Amino acid sequence: MAFVSMLSPRKFQRPSPWLISAPSDQERASGKADSEDLDFFATSRERRFRLFASLECEGQLFMTPHDFILAVTTDEPKRVKQWRSLSKQELNEMLKGTPPAWKGSSKLFRNLKEKGVISYTEYLFLLCILTKPHAGFKIAFNMFDTDGNEMVDKKEFLVLQEIFRKKNEKREAKGDEEKRALLVVKTGEVISRSYWDTLRRNTSQALFSDLTERADDITNLVSDTTLLIHFFGKKGKAELNFDDFYRFMDNLQTEVLEIEFLSYSNGMNTISEEDFAHILLRYTNVENTSVYLENVRYSIVEEKGITFDEFRSFFQFLNNLEDFAIALNMYNFASRSIGQDEFKRAVYVATGLKLSPHLVSTIFKIFDVDKDDQLSYKEFIGIMKDRLRRGFRGYKTLPSYPTFKSCLKKELHSR
Repeated sequence: MAFVSMLSPRKFQRPSPWLISAPSDQERASGKADSEDLDFFATSRERRFRLFASLECEGQLFMTPHDFILAVTTDEPKRVKQWRSLSKQELNEMLKGTPPAWKGSSKLFRNLKEKGVISYTEYLFLLCILTKPHAGFKIAFNMFDTDGNEMVDKKEFLVLQEIFRKKNEKREAKGDEEKRALLVVKTGEVISRSYWDTLRRNTSQALFSDLTERADDITNLVSDTTLLIHFFGKKGKAELNFDDFYRFMDNLQTEVLEIEFLSYSNGMNTISEEDFAHILLRYTNVENTSVYLENVRYSIVEEKGITFDEFRSFFQFLNNLEDFAIALNMYNFASRSIGQDEFKRAVYVATGLKLSPHLVSTIFKIFDVDKDDQLSYKEFIGIMKDRLRRGFRGYKTLPSYPTFKSCLKKELHSR
């Protein structure tokens, strides 16, 4: 029967939404390609990548630097994008203007604009840089550093990137055994062993050597991208030191924050406290933001504004939110509300950052719903975790009925 083959595991393998294929004649005639089905199967990050990606080369989707900036600073594209197909030669031509790492700046992505390509794996890696503490990258660098010079080569970097991708990406559904090899494009092979799982089991140098050896298979398959040329040169022979990589991370975070800040500052040196509240509540699951905005509107007698340095220091704190939560637990504040002095002390213990009194006061005015000059730990942490993820709240498990309906739809279309 048709239903038996339709629901068989072989027929129901999850497609890779960052890879695309040419539609058949029948699909062209009906005007229905695979895009809708890929979006159905895609995770939230995959859907967003497909939504903002504008380039395609040899069946793989890419973002430009401009696409990436839009993906992390806007809710959706201003217009529906059509993927522009590039030959390998055209893709390489786009990379010619990529500067070396030592020429990086906090305007790198804005300067490159459409002259560059970013793969899906790199997209996830860049999201990690925007949302994770820098200390984690330092530890990973040191694990690859066999001679103490804090340098990694291209092959080691690909493994490092894969580790942080695995850290950033969760399973689509519990018990899902499908192995996803984002870096394998042409052969369709699957590298079954998880780099991240290996890292979690043991962090010895021996295991990292094993990962590096297996990275040879990936290195031969991955296309050159803006990041790879920026870090390792056009021939891929340069080495990346941690100082340059740290500068890149810092510049990327600064660039994204500058764009968000400038979108509200209108050329001024500060943004209003209410605009700051708008930015904090963006990408969160708070349905009624008016309560928080009214807190600021009516509790601040004289508007002083939030400077970019204050704005940046707050988001540096957010990247260390887990350490902050641990610090609060140590102080036994997790089960009760906390005051401004306690908050500042916990931030400093966890991150080494000293938030300005005005910034802390503004944070309390936003989240102090009870008007008692106290901050609810659980509510604040929950909302800020959403903000840190920039709207990505994990992957949804596919319900059985829509899955069956999708299969039925495809079966009927094939007749």
